[in-house]
Amino acid sequence: MGLPNASGDLSTEVEVDAFRRLFPLRFYEKHLSESIRPDARPLGRARDTTIALGAVASANGSALAKIGSTTMLAAIKMEVMTPSTETPDEGCVAIDFHMPPICSPIVRPGRPAEAAPVVSKQLSDTILSSGMISLKELCLVSGKAAWMAYLDIYCLDADGALFDTALLSAVAAFSHLEIPVVSLNDDGKIVLLSEEQEGMSEREPVNKEKRKLTLCSIPFSLTCILHKNYILADPTAEEESIMETLVTIVLDSSSQLVSLYKPGGPVLAYTSAIQDCIAITRQRVKELQKILEEAISVMEVD
Repeated sequence: MGLPNASGDLSTEVEVDAFRRLFPLRFYEKHLSESIRPDARPLGRARDTTIALGAVASANGSALAKIGSTTMLAAIKMEVMTPSTETPDEGCVAIDFHMPPICSPIVRPGRPAEAAPVVSKQLSDTILSSGMISLKELCLVSGKAAWMAYLDIYCLDADGALFDTALLSAVAAFSHLEIPVVSLNDDGKIVLLSEEQEGMSEREPVNKEKRKLTLCSIPFSLTCILHKNYILADPTAEEESIMETLVTIVLDSSSQLVSLYKPGGPVLAYTSAIQDCIAITRQRVKELQKILEEAISVMEVD
């Protein structure tokens, strides 16, 4: 008796899937008219978000961040460098964003993903302009030695909101970062000390113990889609491909605007729409702060 109903349900499901593939925009607009998305989220709600600190044991700081299916792995490696003459008492931060072929069907082996350099530049601009990291804190010996922080972010699954997830993983990795202990060798050069060498070194360490960076004005972001009169927060890759007008808002932990990024698109970003996006982002920042604090607490307990 259950077979006819099952057959009918299957037929309906096939028809819906076919309609979605043939007329994706109409499919989405039908949902938007009812203030719901195909994944059952309200228009202004972001996907489930998780952060795991210490994902890479060999790194000085690392984190795995997930927003929905979008997954980013961030790792920081610290190296001693000679600072430039223009900024003798400052260190440096170098950021690279990688999109290997495993992250998305549209990324082909042997060809760099088009989005990678764009996201990498956005990350560098945001992290350095936000004031989250004081480069002076990376100085070891003025004019002679400073830290170079190499931040590499790998996209493991690209399902929309790449910048938001990458920034979250970067912030989490810097929250987890421990500055290594270093000392002067016989030649007067700065060298890293392993954990075994820390207590055995005859020379006075330049920094006596591992320490955390002081992070200020931590930036968080939210990407929204503008489509007609609708605003969709935290879009999936499918939504981004169908409705092409994106706006990314970056706010710091004090809800101050750090940057606004709109890479073209057919919809004009009116002041009212931007204000609505900022309001949604403020709520999202509170969520992300709580998630990050919980991840740090879990790490401290472990």
